[in-house]
Amino acid sequence: MNFFLKYKALLLVLLVSFIAGAALLHGGLAPTHDGEYHVIRFYEFDKTFREGNLYPRWAPDLNNGFGVPLFNYVYPLPNYFASFIHSFGISFIASVGINMFVATVIGALFFYLWTKRYWGEAGGAISSIFYSFAPYRFVDMYIRGSVGEVWALAFFPALLWAYDNFVETKKTKFFIFASIFLSLLIYSHNILALMFFSFFLVYAIVLFFQKKETNTFILYFCLLVVLGLGLAAPFWIPAIFEKNFVRGLEVFDVTQHFVQLYELIIPSWGSGFSGTQGFDKMSFQIGIANIVAVFCVILQFLLKRKKHRSYNLQISFFLISFFIVIFLMLSPSIWLWKNIPLISYFQFPWRFLSLEIVIAAFLAGSLFSKYNFSKLHAKAGYALVIVVVIVLGINYARPAFYHLRSDSHYISRSNFIDGTNSVGNAFNTKWLSEIPKKEKNKLVVFSGRGVVAVVSEKSTSYSFKIIIEDDSQLIFNNAYFPGWKVFVNEKEVEVKNLDGKVAFLLKNGSHIVDIRLVSTPIQLFSYACFFVSLVLLFFLRKILFFDIIARKITSRA
Repeated sequence: MNFFLKYKALLLVLLVSFIAGAALLHGGLAPTHDGEYHVIRFYEFDKTFREGNLYPRWAPDLNNGFGVPLFNYVYPLPNYFASFIHSFGISFIASVGINMFVATVIGALFFYLWTKRYWGEAGGAISSIFYSFAPYRFVDMYIRGSVGEVWALAFFPALLWAYDNFVETKKTKFFIFASIFLSLLIYSHNILALMFFSFFLVYAIVLFFQKKETNTFILYFCLLVVLGLGLAAPFWIPAIFEKNFVRGLEVFDVTQHFVQLYELIIPSWGSGFSGTQGFDKMSFQIGIANIVAVFCVILQFLLKRKKHRSYNLQISFFLISFFIVIFLMLSPSIWLWKNIPLISYFQFPWRFLSLEIVIAAFLAGSLFSKYNFSKLHAKAGYALVIVVVIVLGINYARPAFYHLRSDSHYISRSNFIDGTNSVGNAFNTKWLSEIPKKEKNKLVVFSGRGVVAVVSEKSTSYSFKIIIEDDSQLIFNNAYFPGWKVFVNEKEVEVKNLDGKVAFLLKNGSHIVDIRLVSTPIQLFSYACFFVSLVLLFFLRKILFFDIIARKITSRA
């Protein structure tokens, strides 16, 4: 009993997060926008990973068997998690829901731990509950099926919690946690990572002035960012510097996806896509509970303005951020979308609802900062708020129905496995103008005469025994992409691009030909960044100057 009383706020947070994500554990696959894409991605990633590729980049079965460098550009964390739980016999279909369920619980936990530092246990629990039951979270989970975005929403509060603790305690372990969580945020979803990092940068500046820290913490922050980026380098460096090798990455017109102000305010629900019209249109609501909470915070701030400078600065920052984010989702902000570098990378203005979730939930907890529970009506009011938040959102916490299918329904059907697994056939190599026709044999003699026998065949490595009667040109029926190398009798030969396919020459005779996908120079550089950052983090706790400087800062304060 003492345990439950001691951790009642934490247990409440976990219970509510379970309620928010319980429908994700139902058998079958919810009919979401991205769910079926993820089943195929999980399968292809797991297949390549289990063949010994620690960081898979190639999806071999897509593109009519010619393959596509999908994982060179798509966030990997959900795929790793799916591969891990699949090792226990769990289907890739179930992995979609389990991914988002675990991320929901982790996010709720860290949101509580983060906001508890500001608002205490009661306020932290309220913030976490608002976060868990924000309508757009349910859009991500049960309508869009955006596994990566749900994970990003989990690791962003974890990053804020770790950084806040580092600023407050000066302990190196929180610095390490913050670096790791920043990298996990990037691995979760590259687009939301950029959005959340932009907010995190301003948030850190606010903390700098709020805490009146020395310039040393600017260096700490920069080092944290460098290490976080270094740990995530295998993903973001090739994704950026090798993006010119593929086509179709920018298939959305930002200007077609602004929302109307009433859509942010008035409750609505639909399973349609952004840009569609009618009653089935996707919901862009902020949420009645969130809007009311922010309005109450404004009233409290104006009518009962506290004298504490740090409180005023923090609330002001989040309130200003709340309205800036709203403005960025509306069409009057079109000039900013067309002229600010990188902002169009977010694709959809309404994607800022992910940031609005964090801001509104944080503000909601401030209403219960130092809340007096000594009287019965105060306890009843607190409980009523929780019940109202859950009641307003509970109808969104489930999909319309489930597809009761097996993995084979997706991985064996042409309409799922033969494309590039992306809208507009994105991620196909730039050397292929369209998806090529299926070929029976992986390696064929294009000109000349010869016999080809398969020795071994894996996702990114093939071995053939070839007898050539005349000097011949061979075509490897695989999409041409930097990194594919051909070795004849263990010696590398020149590879050519022939209509988007891999081609090479062979002289007459008997040969053993090995064709492998190796890391490009950019990918090798990204791995070097990762290992350097990992080594630095490993030895960081042993570097005494961190604790020495921390003690000096504390003594001066």
